[in-house]
Amino acid sequence: DSLSRDYIRLLKYGDSLYRCKQLKRAALGRMCTIIKRQKSAFAYLEEVRKHLSRLPALDPHTRTLLCTGYPNVGKSSFMNKVTRANVDVQPYAFTTKSLFVGHMDHRYLRWQVIDTPGILDHPLEQRNTIEMQAITALAHLQCAVMYFVDASEQCGYTVEQQVSLFKSIKPLFANKQLIVVINKIDVQPWSTLDSSKKSLITEMCEAANCTMMCMSNVTEQGVMDVKTAACDKLLQARVEKRVVGKKVDEVMNRLQVFHPAPRDDEERTAFIPESVAQARKEGRVGSADHKVKKTTAGYGVTKNDGDVDMNVRKTERDIMWEMGGPGVYSMDYRKNYLLEKDEEKFDAIPEIMDGKNIADFVDPEIDLKLAALEAEEDQRMAENQAKNMGEEPESDLDSDEEEAFSKIRTKKATSREESRINRKQNTPVMPRNVRGRKKDKHDVGLLESVEGHLDGLGVESSGVKSNVRGRKRERRERNDDSVAEEMDLDTTGMSKGALKKMKKEKKDAPKREHSLARSHSRPREPSQVGLRDEDAKKVATKKEMTAKRAWSGLSGEGDQRKTVHLVKWMNTGKKRNGTHNKR
Repeated sequence: DSLSRDYIRLLKYGDSLYRCKQLKRAALGRMCTIIKRQKSAFAYLEEVRKHLSRLPALDPHTRTLLCTGYPNVGKSSFMNKVTRANVDVQPYAFTTKSLFVGHMDHRYLRWQVIDTPGILDHPLEQRNTIEMQAITALAHLQCAVMYFVDASEQCGYTVEQQVSLFKSIKPLFANKQLIVVINKIDVQPWSTLDSSKKSLITEMCEAANCTMMCMSNVTEQGVMDVKTAACDKLLQARVEKRVVGKKVDEVMNRLQVFHPAPRDDEERTAFIPESVAQARKEGRVGSADHKVKKTTAGYGVTKNDGDVDMNVRKTERDIMWEMGGPGVYSMDYRKNYLLEKDEEKFDAIPEIMDGKNIADFVDPEIDLKLAALEAEEDQRMAENQAKNMGEEPESDLDSDEEEAFSKIRTKKATSREESRINRKQNTPVMPRNVRGRKKDKHDVGLLESVEGHLDGLGVESSGVKSNVRGRKRERRERNDDSVAEEMDLDTTGMSKGALKKMKKEKKDAPKREHSLARSHSRPREPSQVGLRDEDAKKVATKKEMTAKRAWSGLSGEGDQRKTVHLVKWMNTGKKRNGTHNKR
């Protein structure tokens, strides 16, 4: 900081940019010198950073199980059994040279298991770095400690030496849940162990007030029991610690336990189904056939159908199979309605419209009344026919008109019936602009249908087609004689080229006339387009062509793209005689 303040003060007195630049270089040089002097400190910090990055990610506040003991007593094998870790296991000492962390789940909680390097029984000052990692973990972690003892002594250390190590590191087990694990019982069972060694281990556990358990990593006997005991012991200790603390009072104040009081003197005993009571009497409770067999209606016939109790209440599944099975049967939910009167469950629900019940306006005998009216009408018509029998009806129509009139009435009644039927169908309405068009070559067009309709009604339809206005505009035909007369010119004294041109124009004249007839616009007079005369029209046409030439090759008048005019191959190399606009 003092270096930066000094050079900032000097920069204020710089009389030129060059002087200020030299001061900046001098300041940077001195800063680099200071950094080089601290090279050893930075190198040490880098080594510390690398060492910290190699350390396992331990969570000191989570639930932790810690394995400790002599080398080769089975700590790493136990960790591989209960966690997802994969620690190297070898038959020589100090295979584990650092802390290894594995994770497991117990009682829906996440646990971490720490495998520590082996510890030897000698003073603390003589322990190496590998052993000190285990000592540090024991001293600073709140966890459940599992001290492994090899009863078979295959690890290379006797039981007496392992008990001596336990006593030497016993102060590190203070305020921790401790379990002594007797491992490798597949080689040396606990029952056949020497009595002196057995008594030595038992006295050690009683003096430390800890639990002793046996297991084998090879046969996995007792592995899960050891894991469960250690986890439950640590959970109980953590709960007791929180109950003793001050925070539990705040939580207990929020809890309120209610003890319901009886509302009357009536005794309400437990309900026991009749089938269970019958099974108790017959002594079949707990057996495989103490439940009452249900009906198998709807299922295939089996050899046990003879034992079916048909008095059992039918379930909804049984009813479904009786009524056609899935996809056919639909459950009637009205039987589950909670009404004051059960006989009203299956009544029809009224339909309300504008605050009124539609059923009040529906006559249930409307069909009978209509049939009675029709029968009365037929009877009256029959009576009139019988009354007028033998009398000639008076009519102003001749026989042909009477026949046409009867056809019209029949056609009218048929049309009315077809309209009534079509109104019931859900068909889209065709727009007016496509109603009369043919849908395909087999469809009858509007004109033909109109003619057929008029013929069916007895109306003359011969002049309908001639009065219809056509859609197409007919081309104006040009008489070939008129063309010949117009093109019949005097060809005397004309050159071969002029004569050939005249013949070509004569040949193309009919085609050009047809194309002119198809065009939508005609050349107009100058006065019709706002010009005075032909000269003004020529000037306007010339200016239009000049303006178009300005943006020729572009997309329009608004195209402002500028292309590169100086092409590289046109302007490089030695210039020789001749043009250079192409290769």
